[in-house]
Amino acid sequence: MNAPTPALVARPERLRLVGQRRQILAVMHQRLMFGMLVYAGIIAIIALRLVYLAAFGDHAGRKGGALDLTPERGDIVDRDGQALARTIDAWTIGLQPAKVIGNKLDLARKLAELMPEKDEAAYLQMLRSGRNFYYLRRRAPPGLVAAINSLGEPGLALEREPDRLYPQTSLAAHVIGYTDIDGKGNAGIERAFDQQLLDPERRGEPITLSISSKVQQALEHELGGAMSHFSAIGAAGVIMDIHTGEVLAMTSLPQLNPNAAGQGTPEARFNRATLGVYELGSTFKPFTVAMAMDAGIVKSMGQMYSCPRQLHVAGRTINDTHPYGRACSVAEIMKESSNIGTAQIADQLGAKRQREFLKQMGFLDKVEVELLERGRTLSPGANWNQIETMTVGYGHGIAVTPLHLASGYATLFNGGIYRPATLLKVDRNHPAGKGRRVFSEDTSYKMRSLLRLVVTDGTGKKADAPGYRVGGKTGTAEKYHNRSLKVTSFAGVFPMDEPRFVMVMMLDEPKATAETFGFSTAGWNIAPAFGRTVARIAPMLGVRPDKRREPNMAEVLPYVQKEKGH
Repeated sequence: MNAPTPALVARPERLRLVGQRRQILAVMHQRLMFGMLVYAGIIAIIALRLVYLAAFGDHAGRKGGALDLTPERGDIVDRDGQALARTIDAWTIGLQPAKVIGNKLDLARKLAELMPEKDEAAYLQMLRSGRNFYYLRRRAPPGLVAAINSLGEPGLALEREPDRLYPQTSLAAHVIGYTDIDGKGNAGIERAFDQQLLDPERRGEPITLSISSKVQQALEHELGGAMSHFSAIGAAGVIMDIHTGEVLAMTSLPQLNPNAAGQGTPEARFNRATLGVYELGSTFKPFTVAMAMDAGIVKSMGQMYSCPRQLHVAGRTINDTHPYGRACSVAEIMKESSNIGTAQIADQLGAKRQREFLKQMGFLDKVEVELLERGRTLSPGANWNQIETMTVGYGHGIAVTPLHLASGYATLFNGGIYRPATLLKVDRNHPAGKGRRVFSEDTSYKMRSLLRLVVTDGTGKKADAPGYRVGGKTGTAEKYHNRSLKVTSFAGVFPMDEPRFVMVMMLDEPKATAETFGFSTAGWNIAPAFGRTVARIAPMLGVRPDKRREPNMAEVLPYVQKEKGH
């Protein structure tokens, strides 16, 4: 019998080794699959835990959601790049009652000492509630955060979240606006540009306002001083570039601190400059004269009108504060603010043309500006008959915002072109609009001397600022519900020989004082504040004082008769 070959003898050993290798690989594969399943399970558990915490965890029950969902916002800056609103990292103090391990009564007592906005009983009630979370303080100061941290209580949560800061506090507060507790725009530019400020792609591009912080500060200081001195319940002011429509300053008083807007009164949150509408009285008279000039009714400043001591029309009596009792020129009508003379000019113009002019000037619609807080004009509407035409002519029977009035004066003195007011800086990114013509250039030019006359020789003398050639008009209107209460205003332009800026200042219910001899009219209270403000802001705006320059006063002076005793 033949012996087996070596190859045939080795075969079973090789088969055994191959089988072992396959078995090892199978075991490794099983272990790998098991490891992957364990890993996937851990990931799933973590994901489910995160979902659970978002819905039912420590932050559940917070108003506005978890802290990490509080939105960041872009900056708001003034025309010179100075920050007016920015987002910062702030501390938030929260309470998680279920995690409190110490004595709840002692903790309530300590919290009441550190945060006295709530008493001990209120904190104890929160600690014993079934709630998952309470906000105790947002935008907490570092000292308070340190004191809370030193309590060593796990149930007190200290976290960081984005928060809105207004570094200039109340400066231009009604322009900038404010955000709510969850970081959404609630008023002003914050509300009007909410989506842009929240857009992550545009967050690095600040919104640049037309506001000048320096000019704004001067306006607020002088207007606030007048409001306090004459015990007014409110005030408003607007300063505009008449050629671009840029609002360089705008304020509403009483002031509001947007860092604590929720603590402000409804009066402080109300924007009198763009939302409040008022009868602004005789500040309307220049529009009536300009309309009549453009319509060919008034052909010169020397055109004469009958100016009796009283004018009786349709069962109504129109009076003058400074009655002439004689024929008077257009120049004299404006100089002494004659209701009787202006009413006759308005009557010649007629209701139809008056409405058309006011519509062209934007007076019959909500004021055009970026803010959403805009008041609706009150006018005679369907009852616009003869007597309404006459009273609207001297600023009664129609209620507009101070910004309406400022835009109207800008239109009248920039050559006759209406441009909407803007709170955004005019540059290559935001150019000034072409606007629409309302008055002729000739009318615009001739009105300069007429309003300069009011300040040099008429009711607006106290509004003058030596060297700055102020022109303007006083306005005093009685409140409809109580005729003893007044709204006083002054609308003016400077320098009147080459108009560049318009300013409107208004006091709501100013009171008479001994120094005003019992008078509470515009010439006594708001006109002086206007003059002081011009003297402060003109150098900031590049206007140099020059007592040798004046508009062409030959247009009006020959038609002003000197009264006896003057």
